[in-house]
Amino acid sequence: MRRWAILCATCVALVWTAAAVDPPKREVRAVWLTTVYGLDWPQRPARDERSRQAQQEALREILDSLAAAHFNTVFLQARLRGDVIYRSAIEPASRVFSGKTGELPGYDPLAFAIEECHRRGMECHAWFVTYPLGTERSVRQQGRLSVVRRRPELCKRHKGEWYLDPGAPGTTDYLLSLARELVENYDIDGIHFDYLRYPEEANRFPDKSLHRRHGRSMSLADWRRQNITNLVTRAYDLVKSLKPWVQVSCAPLGKYSRIEAVPNAGWTAYESVYQDPQRWMKAGKLDMVVPMMYYLHRNFFPFVDNWVANAAGRLVVPGLGAYRLDAADADWALNDVTDQMDYSRYFGGVGNAFFRCGSLLSDTKGLYRELRDRYYRYPAQLPPLTWLNDSVPAAPEAPLATRQGDTLRLSWQKPAGETRELTYTVYYAQADTLDPSLARSILATNLRETELYLPVGDGERGLLFRVTASTRYHVESPLSRETYYYWSAYEK
Repeated sequence: MRRWAILCATCVALVWTAAAVDPPKREVRAVWLTTVYGLDWPQRPARDERSRQAQQEALREILDSLAAAHFNTVFLQARLRGDVIYRSAIEPASRVFSGKTGELPGYDPLAFAIEECHRRGMECHAWFVTYPLGTERSVRQQGRLSVVRRRPELCKRHKGEWYLDPGAPGTTDYLLSLARELVENYDIDGIHFDYLRYPEEANRFPDKSLHRRHGRSMSLADWRRQNITNLVTRAYDLVKSLKPWVQVSCAPLGKYSRIEAVPNAGWTAYESVYQDPQRWMKAGKLDMVVPMMYYLHRNFFPFVDNWVANAAGRLVVPGLGAYRLDAADADWALNDVTDQMDYSRYFGGVGNAFFRCGSLLSDTKGLYRELRDRYYRYPAQLPPLTWLNDSVPAAPEAPLATRQGDTLRLSWQKPAGETRELTYTVYYAQADTLDPSLARSILATNLRETELYLPVGDGERGLLFRVTASTRYHVESPLSRETYYYWSAYEK
């Protein structure tokens, strides 16, 4: 019996005891929040102040629901199909927010989303759709602002849609200019490349003349893979030169290659669309890979093993298909997804990402409630990025606990002499000691402020608190000294 089958059987057995076991203290809990066509947000364009406020409130409600289930990462679609959701000097603002191409809705959606994510202790990664430029209709809607009109030498039409050609001289420089603009101008926590590949039916993609001109020393397949690898390498180096803490990740196809366990894997990243993310990780040019693993059973488990075995110490976060639960799609059972979560957790993954946000929050077959009440019932810190920076910050001083009516205010100071931007984790216990290795000891994490308000409620209890600081590389300090507070119905 192959290794993945043995591990899968073990994983199923673990499900029975999962309710008695804490979730991991550190893991990525991510969701893809789609803006193209307004699928997740916004539901309708904003044309006046009232609709702008409604648009913003809709995002707050989405993020509140994610925060209630202790999600810690949002991949927000910031570049769609040659248009963007932020202030750009290069590409037009998407019409999905304002109803008109090239116009923002009276505010900057990306800047707003970053602030709201950070307010809730979540990271915001700019999801960047790389090569697709949309249909003929969308190109016409963008008019003279479309890159197809402005830079026709970079673009190809394939199967009725437009794409930036990865092999065209100038394409990589153009995409790097967009990446530079994003990283320099916005406080994003990561840039997340999607569709970092050749399109479907790539054998018919019209780039043979470019290959003859620029890549004759390589086969067409190797030349195509090298074109994408060049972009990844240069993008990673660019981002790290600007803001080294900004994570670089990508969402490749879920099946890397036709591995021994599944020789007839069908559509794969390496063979079918010329992605080579395992090479990128081994070269140190990715911080995290989030493969789109929207398959079942033998098309899922052995490929998780393959990603983990070839990660070269970088983060593997399998992407799960929440939309596959829908009866109109694949009609999966809830345990199809939770079994995949268990496998990812116990056999080398460091979390999961869910596609897409609307499918998750619609709670199809109870998935959202299962995450909120069981799998994600405690907050989780993000895994440390020690290959980028392993410097440990100093511990904060012991927090100060102050009663304000029915609320307890915890406050602390940034560690003395620390100049870096920090976030904070508050640990607590209703006992004389706490165990910081357990997820259940985390009250809140990834806090950017140095205070926290707790509605404690009725009754009498003793509360023990300690605080740590973390860098933007998620490297955590030692614990502060403890603070003990006895809560009573009457102030004493």
